[in-house]
Amino acid sequence: MTLTRTDVENPLPLARALVGSRGRGNVWLMLALAGVFMAVGLASISLSRPSDADLWAGFAVWIVCALGAALVLKWRLQSHDPLLLALSMFLSGWGLVAIERLAPAFADRQALWLLVSVLAMLAIALFPQVLRWLRGYRYSLLAAALLLLSATIVLGRNPSGFEHAPRLWLGIGAFYFQPSEIMKVILVAFMASYLAEQSAAFRAHADQAPGAAGLSLRLIGPIILMWLLSMVILVWQRDLGTAMLFFIVFLLLLYLSCGDPRLVFSGALLVLAAGAVAYQLFDVVQLRVDIWLDPWPEADGRAYQIVQSLMAFGAGGIAGAGPGLGSPGYIPVVHSDFIFAAIAEEWGLLGVIAILCSFGVLAWRGLAIALAQRGSAFHRLLAAGLTLTLLVQALMIMAGVLKLLPLTGVTLPFISYGGSSLFVCHIMVGLLLRLSAGAR
Repeated sequence: MTLTRTDVENPLPLARALVGSRGRGNVWLMLALAGVFMAVGLASISLSRPSDADLWAGFAVWIVCALGAALVLKWRLQSHDPLLLALSMFLSGWGLVAIERLAPAFADRQALWLLVSVLAMLAIALFPQVLRWLRGYRYSLLAAALLLLSATIVLGRNPSGFEHAPRLWLGIGAFYFQPSEIMKVILVAFMASYLAEQSAAFRAHADQAPGAAGLSLRLIGPIILMWLLSMVILVWQRDLGTAMLFFIVFLLLLYLSCGDPRLVFSGALLVLAAGAVAYQLFDVVQLRVDIWLDPWPEADGRAYQIVQSLMAFGAGGIAGAGPGLGSPGYIPVVHSDFIFAAIAEEWGLLGVIAILCSFGVLAWRGLAIALAQRGSAFHRLLAAGLTLTLLVQALMIMAGVLKLLPLTGVTLPFISYGGSSLFVCHIMVGLLLRLSAGAR
C-alpha cells in the first residue's frame, strides 16, 4: 500500500483499509507459524525433560484454542480484524512455552486459564450488546469494581503465601482473581463513555478559547472524583504499578478527547509529585527507586533481582542461548514480572525485537480500529483506550526489567504467568474484535 498526502490528512479511509479483509486469508498461516514456533521451543525443552508426559499438554490446549477461535470468528464474525487473534495467540503461546520452561508446576494452570480466556474473548466478540452494557451501566459496573477492589483490603490474599507479600487477590479455595485487572476494562469503558458524552462541550469550549481546550471543573469533575477514589484504594494496597497505568491511560484518553497538550505536561508533573510523596511514605517505592538509580552496591541484596535481569540480557547476545539452555532461574519470580528477561537470555535480541514488533503491530491495528469508528465517539475512545492500556502496560514492565524505569510490578500482557492478567487481556482483544467488525 502506497501512502499519499490525502491518506495522511484524512486517515479514515486508510484505517478502513488497514483493518480490511486483506489479511483474513493469511490468519491460518500466521497461526501455523506460531504453532511451529511453540513446537520447536517445547521440543528443545523436552531434551532436558524426556520423561515429562505433561510437557505437551499446554500445546494441545493452545491448538484447540487457536483453531477453535479462528473457525468461530470466521463463521460468526467474518469482518473482524484477523491480526488481533493471530497476535494474541502467538504471544499467549510464547508465554506458555516460557512458563513451561521456567515454572513447570504453573504451566497446566496457565493453559487452563488460556482456555477460559479464549472462551470469554469469543463471547465478548460475538455479542454486540456488550458495548451497550459497558456504556449504559458504566456507573453500576464501576461501583461493583470498586467494591471488589475495596474487599481486597480486608479479605485480600496472596497465592504465594509470603507473610509480607501484597494481598491483591480474592480467593475461593484454590481459585484466585485480582480485581484490579478487571478494573482496567471497566475504567477504560467508563472514561470513554463519559468523555464521549462531553465531546460537544469540549468543542464548544475550544471554539470559545482558540488554541486551548478550555477545560472546566464541571466537565471533568465527576471523572476526577471517581479516579481519585480508585487511586486511593490502589495506593492503600501498595499496587502502585497499576495505579500509574490507570493514570497514564486516563491522561492519554483525556488528551485524545480535547487535544490540549497542557494536560500531558500537567499530568507528568502530577506523576512526579505523586512519586515524590510515595517515595517518602512507602518503603516499597523507596526500594524500587533506589535500586533503579544504582543497583550495583546491593547486587547481592535488595537489588539482586534487577541485577540478575540485566545479566540475563547481557548473556542473551544477538541470538540467545537457545530455548532451555539459559540460566534464567537465578532471577527470583522470573515466570511473572521478569519473564521478558528470561526470553531475552534464551532468545536474544531477536526474541526481544519479535516481542516489541508484536506489541507494535497490535497497537497499530488497535489504533487503526479506533480511527475507523466514524459514527461513535464512545467506540473510538474505547478502542483507543484498550489499545493504549495493553501498550503502556507492556512498555512499563519491559522498561522496568531493563532498568529504564523503576519496577512497577505489572505483568507483561499475554506472556507473564497470571490467570487474571491473561483473562483480562483476552477480554480487551474480544472488545477490539467486536469493534473491528463494527467499523465495517
